[in-house]
Parts: sequence; structure tokens; C-alpha cells
Amino acid sequence: MAGMTPRELPPIEQVSPADEAVILALNNEHAAELSWLEPGRLSFLLGEAFYTRRIGALEAFILCFDQDASYDSPNFLWFRQRYPRFVYVDRVVVAAEARGRGHARRLYEDLFGHARRASHTIVTCEVNADPPNPASDAFHAALGFAEVGEALIHGGKKSVRYWAKPIAA
Repeated sequence: MAGMTPRELPPIEQVSPADEAVILALNNEHAAELSWLEPGRLSFLLGEAFYTRRIGALEAFILCFDQDASYDSPNFLWFRQRYPRFVYVDRVVVAAEARGRGHARRLYEDLFGHARRASHTIVTCEVNADPPNPASDAFHAALGFAEVGEALIHGGKKSVRYWAKPIAA
């Protein structure tokens, strides 16, 4: 992003069915941090999503749900048990060759605006605690997220911290 004017930034656009194969490949390159997805599962998740966007020719993407989604993720369910209305960021991925361009920040800022327009007042996410992800912790803290809980998931194989950010209506 350094040295680029706003006109030179790749656009943020709605994910379409034509994007699914590239999203699947990009997601599965980062399965250790996210989770592996099969094509049918990705199609289902995209159908349930509150907000899905991509940047450019899939330099990055974000996938989010609100409280009404039919989603069985233990992280999503943790938030559903605690918040009557929320937006949950399930996954954000930036391709290795596109890192450092501000894509994740741009996607989050766009999400915050979309969530506000839909009358949401809180955006949530989780970050791995074990294995640790200090870069993601710092990124979310810089965006105004605060830690609101933690859990062991997947039979105790993974530890996560839950984060939330209030957004003004």
C-alpha cells in the first residue's frame, strides 16, 4: 500500500461463485491457521455468510457470519451463546505475494461499515493462542478489538482467544 494512491489499490468486491476455486486453494494453503475446506463445505459457508469480499484477483478474502447463520464452528457457537447479535469473522486470508499492502485492514474497515449499515454493534473473531499468533494479536488490538474469552477446541488440540470490537451505529 505504501506509495499507492487510492485509485491504484485493487478493488474490494463481493465474492461470486466463479471465485470459489481460487478461494478454496488460498484457504487450504493456510489450513493450519484456519481449517481445511472441501469444495462442498466452502459453497455451503459462502451461502450462509453475512459478508464475503475479495480484493483484486483474489489477493485476499474475508468470510463472516452473523448470529443467524447455520454454522457449527465451536468458535462461532461460543459467540452465539454470549451475544444476541454479532458479526463473526470466520477467516481472513492474504496471499503471500500480497502481504504488506494493507489488504486485511481494508477488508476489516469495509466490514465495519457494512456491519454498521446492517445495525450490528459488535464484530467478533478468534485468534490462535496455541500455536501462538502474535502478529494477528497485534493486528486485532490495533483495530480496537479486545480479548473477551478463551477456549480449548478440537478435543483440546487447539487453544484460541476470543476478541470483540464494538462498532458505533
